[in-house]
Amino acid sequence: MLTHFDAAGKAHMVDVSDKLPTTRVAVAEGCIVMAPETLALVLSGTAEKGDVLGIARVAGIMAAKRTADLIPLCHPLALSKVSVELTPDPALPGVRIQATVKTTGPTGVEMEALTAVSGAALTLYDMLKAAEKSMHIEGIRLLSKDGGKSGPYRAAP
Repeated sequence: MLTHFDAAGKAHMVDVSDKLPTTRVAVAEGCIVMAPETLALVLSGTAEKGDVLGIARVAGIMAAKRTADLIPLCHPLALSKVSVELTPDPALPGVRIQATVKTTGPTGVEMEALTAVSGAALTLYDMLKAAEKSMHIEGIRLLSKDGGKSGPYRAAP
């Protein structure tokens, strides 16, 4: 059942006022694929715009905090944790991104984790586009979630 539609089929924000607050955690992942030469700029710290990984990490955290401003029917949430890990991977080549978001409340943080990954990936693209416009972002998905009535979720490997 799609919860963002009422009985008449109109979009609405889900009423979570009767749900009990629980600890909720979500983990999402994604990556940005680039040429080996572009990854070398990231690894050497010589990208024109500076510390691209540090700035992308902060952008991912900020994106998670602003999810309700970006996704129309998301509830604004008080987040208790947002971590964004960026791991350069020469095998891609590119950067793997993983975000973990946590709160205690009546609704989950899956969208915040996915938005954190997206924000970090888009920031990497923005900071590196002068070196390579053909980079691409892929594989953004929810890895896991815990808490709430629906219980735990784990993505297939």
